Amino acid sequence: MDADAQRRAAVEEHWRASERGDTEAEHALYATDAILDYPQSGERFRGRAVISAQRGGHPADRHFTVQRITGHADLWVSECLITYDGVPSYSVSIMEFAGQHVVHETQYFADPFGAPARRVALAEPMPGRTIAEA
Repeated sequence: MDADAQRRAAVEEHWRASERGDTEAEHALYATDAILDYPQSGERFRGRAVISAQRGGHPADRHFTVQRITGHADLWVSECLITYDGVPSYSVSIMEFAGQHVVHETQYFADPFGAPARRVALAEPMPGRTIAEA
């Protein structure tokens, strides 16, 4: 298995472990000194143990649906739908690898929103979706 296939498999296992609540397997992907950034809140979490602790304390019932994973070499991007107590949030995770581990992840979150009426006539729905109007 080449390096790209190994990294893709590791990212896929990370999201499967996240969905099943297996925090040890979920965080095996990270280097011990990895950094996780949440730009929208300005938070930075340093170290695998700290990253795991901040996620492990989340009070919501969370579910992860991977929409797409793409990447090459040291940079991998995951697009996910994460639900928190049934409320959807779209997430983009940018993972930077060194060797077999993620050394830096930046994760962005976005709430769904309705399309303005002026755009609805120009758009088509994404596969498996309907267009929500504002």
